[in-house]
Amino acid sequence: MSDVKLIAGLGNPGSKYQGSRHNAGFDVIDILAKELGCEVREKKFSGLFGCCSFEGCKIMLLKPQTYMNLSGQSIATVKGFYKLELNQVLVVADDMALEPGRIRLRAAGSAGGHNGLADIIEKLGSNRFARLRVGIGQSSYPDSRDYVLSRPQGQEAQLLKESFNMAAKAVKYWMQYGINKAMTEFNGMSAEIQTEINNVRQDT
Repeated sequence: MSDVKLIAGLGNPGSKYQGSRHNAGFDVIDILAKELGCEVREKKFSGLFGCCSFEGCKIMLLKPQTYMNLSGQSIATVKGFYKLELNQVLVVADDMALEPGRIRLRAAGSAGGHNGLADIIEKLGSNRFARLRVGIGQSSYPDSRDYVLSRPQGQEAQLLKESFNMAAKAVKYWMQYGINKAMTEFNGMSAEIQTEINNVRQDT
């Protein structure tokens, strides 16, 4: 089933957390769902789940509803049910180590202090799955938990919005060409550069 892909975006369920920095993964999934014509509404696998097709592949989109720190079980359940290999899974999560407006793809690696990724690594028994980190910047709050659960404003909010769109493009590129080519194409690119590229393409 190599023509099947699972993209899971991390966040916390409920209106209380909607639009927060920690819900960047959910926001990217929402953009993907709209662009792919997929409804991520089915309550399944301890999450909101939806299927669609893209470039001949079956695409599964997942928003775990178990709260961030317990995201792994939902993803592991989908992986087990569909008998997926690790290289068919991509996780989208926020990252305080990256500035707003930047994203970074990795083929594997540690949790980097992210509790959601840590739980996924534990539940999958491996860290060898692709992940796309969306920058939210360093916390200016005494407690970083308050920072990630709050909503960005002004220019920061606009940068995040642009980076979500860039992240959705990166996910679709990964679907088509794999993680190595996607890393080469998107790592190091900022949302501002991607916007400029899009403007040039529209003018030509």
